Amino acid sequence: MNNPKLKIDTSRHLAALGDLYGIFFEDLNHAADGGLYPEMIQNRSFEFCKVDNATYNATFGWSFENSQAFHIGEDDPLNTKNRHYLDVKTNEDAAVLMNAGFNDGLFLEKGKQYRFSLFAKPLDNHLKLKIAILNSKNKQIVAPQEILIESKQWLKYTFSMEPTSTTDDGMIKIEFPPHCHVLVDMVSLFPVETFKQRANGVRKDLAEALKALHPKFMRFPGGCLVHDGTLNIDARDSLYRWKNTIGPVEQRPARRNNWGYNQTLGLGFYEYFQLCEDIGAKPLPVMAAGYDPHHQRKAPLDHLDEWVDDALDLIEFANGAPTTKWGKVRADLGHPKPFHLEYLAIGNEEVGEGFRERYPYFHKAIRAKYPSIKLINSSGPFAGGGEFELGWESAKKYGSDLVDEHYYEAPNWFLANQHRYDAYPKKGPQVFLGEYASKDNKWYNAVVEASYMLGLERNADKVGLACYAPLFCNVKYANWKPDLIFFDEKQVTPSVNYYVQKLFMHYQGTENVDYKLTGTPEAKMIDDKPLNGQFGFEADQADIAVTNIVYQDGNQQPQRLADQHLTGRKRISLNKMVSQSYTISFDLTKTGGRPDKGGHLFFGHQSDGNEMMWILGGWANADSIIKQVYKGKDSDWNQFNWHVEQNQTYHCQIEVNNRHIKVWIDNVPMNEVEITPLMVQSIYTNVTYDKKSGRYFLKVVNVGDHDLKLEVDHDLFAGGSINRLQGDPKAENHLGESNQIKQVSQPFQGATLTVPAYSVNVLSSRSFK
Repeated sequence: MNNPKLKIDTSRHLAALGDLYGIFFEDLNHAADGGLYPEMIQNRSFEFCKVDNATYNATFGWSFENSQAFHIGEDDPLNTKNRHYLDVKTNEDAAVLMNAGFNDGLFLEKGKQYRFSLFAKPLDNHLKLKIAILNSKNKQIVAPQEILIESKQWLKYTFSMEPTSTTDDGMIKIEFPPHCHVLVDMVSLFPVETFKQRANGVRKDLAEALKALHPKFMRFPGGCLVHDGTLNIDARDSLYRWKNTIGPVEQRPARRNNWGYNQTLGLGFYEYFQLCEDIGAKPLPVMAAGYDPHHQRKAPLDHLDEWVDDALDLIEFANGAPTTKWGKVRADLGHPKPFHLEYLAIGNEEVGEGFRERYPYFHKAIRAKYPSIKLINSSGPFAGGGEFELGWESAKKYGSDLVDEHYYEAPNWFLANQHRYDAYPKKGPQVFLGEYASKDNKWYNAVVEASYMLGLERNADKVGLACYAPLFCNVKYANWKPDLIFFDEKQVTPSVNYYVQKLFMHYQGTENVDYKLTGTPEAKMIDDKPLNGQFGFEADQADIAVTNIVYQDGNQQPQRLADQHLTGRKRISLNKMVSQSYTISFDLTKTGGRPDKGGHLFFGHQSDGNEMMWILGGWANADSIIKQVYKGKDSDWNQFNWHVEQNQTYHCQIEVNNRHIKVWIDNVPMNEVEITPLMVQSIYTNVTYDKKSGRYFLKVVNVGDHDLKLEVDHDLFAGGSINRLQGDPKAENHLGESNQIKQVSQPFQGATLTVPAYSVNVLSSRSFK
């Protein structure tokens, strides 16, 4: 049997790839505090509270000896932004304050410098504080140093420490002498060695992992972090407001993080812009639109100027001359040159009319003042459905440059949707795939993602930007999986998915090149069966009554089933559909349980971990969703906004025809979707050219379990090189372990490229400049 052949037409260069591959930072999984932002003291300003997390209080993270000497005060604050401080009043005994930071303790390395600081105000005589660092065995690794506190006003005291040995379970110890009364705030321990040696910079090893990717852009600061909160900029749980995040760190107000913890905002917009510049990525900030879709909070349209001005002021802060108001703020912070902002996203995966009626105000104002800024609209957090379509309609109506699409799906969804963007129009807004990942960190997931990324490349005239998400995970504080980079207080381990992203970013190219691939084995059909099988109902932590259940299997007579009452997570199977076409109707009433939950109809159940579901009242009781579960991994194929009220009865109907699904609620059409058959190609390919280096890049991905040989143009690739990633499909990287994926980089000989099973390959030509 002859090998497949690939012939490249070097005379036909096609769509430009632009800034296609980038990264996305959001402060979840403790990615900022305790992570990229290397402040080592947890709760440094005594501002933790129950608004952040039900387990928090103002002394969370701290421990005491002679605890009666310590109280939280707020009548004489360091500033009005962070009103709490520690009021220390000792009697004849000394008192001790200790903090072990994040994870398992402070990680300090022998011979490195760490900057300790605190603000203090004595209320009687001057005093001396003793500062030391101990390990878990109470052995001192930094000899005690003294600070003389004598100013009658709040004053910052600082000095550098150098450990005499390395520890990963350290604790800072502050000793207060007898008979003193002093106020203390903003206790900090910060590494002197940061990325690019920035004074309030980012953690060096984490930033180096980002720079090594060579991303074209960085999206920040979220994510749901952006749009979940109250509308008052001064509220403890406000929406993310960028103006709160610049200036002296002690004046940045602590805020609730919507992922269930505190954010100091020490890592703010100035630091984000600076990091983008330092790693060579274009900044792509995301702005709240005066709308919280999580709680349906809406800034009145006649008071939207505050929010629009925030966006306009941010552009001026990034790009304005030092003579402008916000350009001067940037210059005064130490960066007189502009940050060259090109992209701005309004909203994050917003759904609902509340966002769509506010977006035009931002769009029109920004277009009028800054016409060159590329504006990004939102299509919501799902890959298809009613809200997704309305988001795209809005973008087309107002002329948005890009539309932010988000989806996290099972590997089979990515394989079934390889040609998703082939049918997208070439004119109008481009896609910004702002968040995506297959649902695991195994090598098979990474290979499937690589195959899908080739579809993004081939459609670069339709897909402008794409970034895997989330970026970081502190393994002690995981909110979300999968993730690209794992870390704790002392080490960093990229996931196997990271290496795919890195390979594609290094060899992105600047434009597609025409080519022909012939002689490949036929694609393998994995699943094109009708969606029949068992059906039934389950509660989703809500109490539901399912009544008037009627089903019709093919042309048989309709059958009625007994009413069902389900609570908790109870699940009941009712019958089996054997025809490829069938209908099910029922009345659903939610009678109790969690207000943010509803119930499910499962259908097409073939075996455990393989079925379809109709979610009624999904994700915070806000959706009607058609979901597929395949080999235990779920994918949301279609979503529509819908809410189930308690004690209200809804008439629901589903019609399944082979792999086509259509549903109605109270006779109103809702979701409609075709579940694309799962077909796997023998190999996935694309060819790009890089103008800067003059090289051609052939990317080849094999998601199958058999090696394959590919004949390529010897004249083009002679003297080139091959870079390859391959491994066991179940392999994954765990923190502290070596990379489980084999990396090959070597000269390419001959005209036959071997493409191993489960591999990602880039064949590079010599330079033709």
